[in-house]
Amino acid sequence: MLQIHNSLTKQKDIFTPIEPGKVKLYVCGMTVYDLCHVGHARVMVVFDVVTRYLRACGYEVTYIRNITDIDDKIIARANQNGESIQSLTERFIAEMHQDADALGVIRPDFEPKATESMAEIITMIETLISKSFAYAADNGDVYYDVSQFDGYGKLSGRHIDELRSGERVAVNEAKNDPLDFVLWKAAKPEEPAWESPWGRGRPGWHIECSAMSATCLGEHFDIHGGGQDLQFPHHENEIAQSEGAHGCQSVNYWMHNGFVRIDDEKMSKSLGNFFTVREVLARYSPEVVRYFILTSHYRSPLNYSDESLEQAKSALTRYYTALRDVDIKTNVVWQDDEEFGVRFSAAMDDDFNTALALSIMADVRQALNKVSNDNARACYLAGLLRSFGDVLGLFQQDAEAFLLGDTDNDDLAIKVETLIEARNTARINKDWAKADEVRDELVAMGIVLEDAAGKTTWRRS
Repeated sequence: MLQIHNSLTKQKDIFTPIEPGKVKLYVCGMTVYDLCHVGHARVMVVFDVVTRYLRACGYEVTYIRNITDIDDKIIARANQNGESIQSLTERFIAEMHQDADALGVIRPDFEPKATESMAEIITMIETLISKSFAYAADNGDVYYDVSQFDGYGKLSGRHIDELRSGERVAVNEAKNDPLDFVLWKAAKPEEPAWESPWGRGRPGWHIECSAMSATCLGEHFDIHGGGQDLQFPHHENEIAQSEGAHGCQSVNYWMHNGFVRIDDEKMSKSLGNFFTVREVLARYSPEVVRYFILTSHYRSPLNYSDESLEQAKSALTRYYTALRDVDIKTNVVWQDDEEFGVRFSAAMDDDFNTALALSIMADVRQALNKVSNDNARACYLAGLLRSFGDVLGLFQQDAEAFLLGDTDNDDLAIKVETLIEARNTARINKDWAKADEVRDELVAMGIVLEDAAGKTTWRRS
């Protein structure tokens, strides 16, 4: 029975969908003004696995991940580059998709854009005003009146009085209370703007997600996810907006993944200590990066380091080495396996515990390595690994391709095969010095040789 740690209740809750057999999932996506960093990769991979597992459990999942394509940072970056906002955002949407595809992330069912949701956003703001949850200020902005929503702070655990104590209203501040947040921003000179009942302007960040989630999934849906940094104020404000407008609970389960950290600091663009996905993929296989992300429970901090990525690479190499010479003839249904399948299901049912799931898969790999003389059992265990891999987005490529790397028109591969042949000839002639010399040359090239059953195979280190 699936349990999800619910940020709203602060505990693991048994998952019960609103509509039997169906799951509606919304995840806050990227603000598209730059390349994705590893923190973004974690969000994409985590909720990709959540979606994969729910579907493996038989649920019909509707997965929505929005795109924020209008924002202060977007405007500033477009001005800095001397290009249009549309040109900037379209370019980085394409870059985001390239990174996600490389990481094996299945595309969401729909990716709504803020700029294409203006009618829905304006309608929602009008509803909030009519219900006295919002007000139009003298400066042309529209603000949410936090004092009118009794449940404010229930997600983050923060209380209004505590939040207000450290705040002050600036001299020319138009809002009634320092905690009130903007729903609609009056247009500034030479900034993009849309017509509204309050004059030309653009939406605040928080209202975008409330409007897009309701449009795509309805006023009440199952799961809302995102990074831990969004819990307050973004998701807190979403709850206030959505429940104020609709008069009902907006989301049953709130999920938040932990930070990616470097040297005990959160990885972020604002701190300047981030690595882009593109930079990491230049050094490591996408599947290695994905495996690395899954080695920690999604709610835990993920410590980024070369050492951790090398460990992930070594682990994947062990899996693909075990799968290398096994002919997987039939698909294995992991749910039918009464040993490893039961344990895997228990791990994933426990709040999507991928770290524990990987340890169970390691047990399968070890069992596979011990049954070389039992072809039927070997094929079954290899198929079981592939089946588990489908849930986690792993083992999606040919073992030989992973171990050798890209060998198409690869001069290195030709050279390696030539050297292996020379080494084998030297060994036949008992010229051990020559054989060792060739092996040392291969090692210097980053090639690992494996001699077994009278056959020499190789892989890149």
